Amino acid sequence: MAVAADNALAPNFLGFAQTPGGRNIFLILGMAVVVAIMAAVWMWSQQPDYRVLFSNFSDRDGGAIVASLQQMNIPYKFAEGGGAIMVPASQVYDARLKLASQGLPKGGNVGFELMENQKLGVSQFLEQVNFQRALEGELARSIQSIGAVQSARVHLALPKPSVFVREQQKPTASVVLNLNPGRSLDPQQVSAIVHLVASSVSELPAKNVTVIDQHGDLLSEADKALGGNTLDPAQLKYVMDLQQNIAKQIESIITPIVGLNNVRAQATADVDFSHSEQAAETYKPNQAPNASSVRSQQSSESQSASGNLASGVPGALSNQPPAPATAPLTVPATAATSAPAAPGAVSPNSHKDLTINYEVDKTIRYVQQPMGGVKRLSVAVVVNYKRETDAKGKVTMKALSEAEKAQITDLVKEAMGYNKDRGDTLNVVNSP
Repeated sequence: MAVAADNALAPNFLGFAQTPGGRNIFLILGMAVVVAIMAAVWMWSQQPDYRVLFSNFSDRDGGAIVASLQQMNIPYKFAEGGGAIMVPASQVYDARLKLASQGLPKGGNVGFELMENQKLGVSQFLEQVNFQRALEGELARSIQSIGAVQSARVHLALPKPSVFVREQQKPTASVVLNLNPGRSLDPQQVSAIVHLVASSVSELPAKNVTVIDQHGDLLSEADKALGGNTLDPAQLKYVMDLQQNIAKQIESIITPIVGLNNVRAQATADVDFSHSEQAAETYKPNQAPNASSVRSQQSSESQSASGNLASGVPGALSNQPPAPATAPLTVPATAATSAPAAPGAVSPNSHKDLTINYEVDKTIRYVQQPMGGVKRLSVAVVVNYKRETDAKGKVTMKALSEAEKAQITDLVKEAMGYNKDRGDTLNVVNSP
């Protein structure tokens, strides 16, 4: 029955469409559809193009940004499940500058602007806590500037200063990194973060800095384990440049002999990057006085008088002159003897000291071993067979003679700076 009804309506519909009134109705409907499509296209073209203003922000920063956009009458909408705020493309940069003037987004880390709002009468303890918070925030902001880091948190443990040297403790630091999806940090970047934190805190050694990621993996352990056994990029570049220069020197001096593209050289250098300093102080044995320099000389001389001084009872009797002497009529035949000193005679007594200090002959020597010294060189050289053409124009490859090979070996030794005592090795091979 339904099929029969449809078959019956089809001729009627076609017949109505062929009438003048039906054609007008269909024409009006077609024009309405075209106008609706054109209106939809026009409205879609007039809709502003939205661009991302900020993404990956905290909830607190998101609320502050939305409130500021509402005050500035800037339309916005959310994207990426609420993780991004989008505004019209023509107002993106204007909105960013206006929000930046308000300090948005803050990124969840408070920096040294915390010290600007301190009030009078703040205790020393609270001031120290605010300074530590500000320093942690500034370090986190610096670490977040690395492309692979989405967010970071820094914790500092600063011990109280002590006047006793034995009781002084070193500060420690911990860094928690939230890496961007699909990104990772290589050991060089981890080492850079460790040294950044260590250099920003007074008396903080790099070994006391711990770095972990959002998965709880310890990143700084590999840097500490490989710290003494790996070369930094500058040292690796130095070794590679040294090896390449030696190989180029060898090829440039052998090429005129064997021809272009007939020699290849490879050098391996064992470079010592250890840094050492030595201080030696040597004393020579005692030398003769006339061969040594006088450092100081001191002399002292003292004189004193000794003898029989006048004695007796003071008064008129002691002041009487002695009785006059009478010469004897005859001189007794006795040996002449020295008469004793008269009473009251004085004999002088002198004492002299001389002290001379000579300079000690010593030698002080400071020796500093530079880094980057070559400990050993290993060079391998491959030389092709030489090409010989006979009278008929036939080209044949012929091995080098022993004399030619010895000549090339001597030239290579001169070019590489061969040192047998250093343990250098050289291998020259002639191949077809």
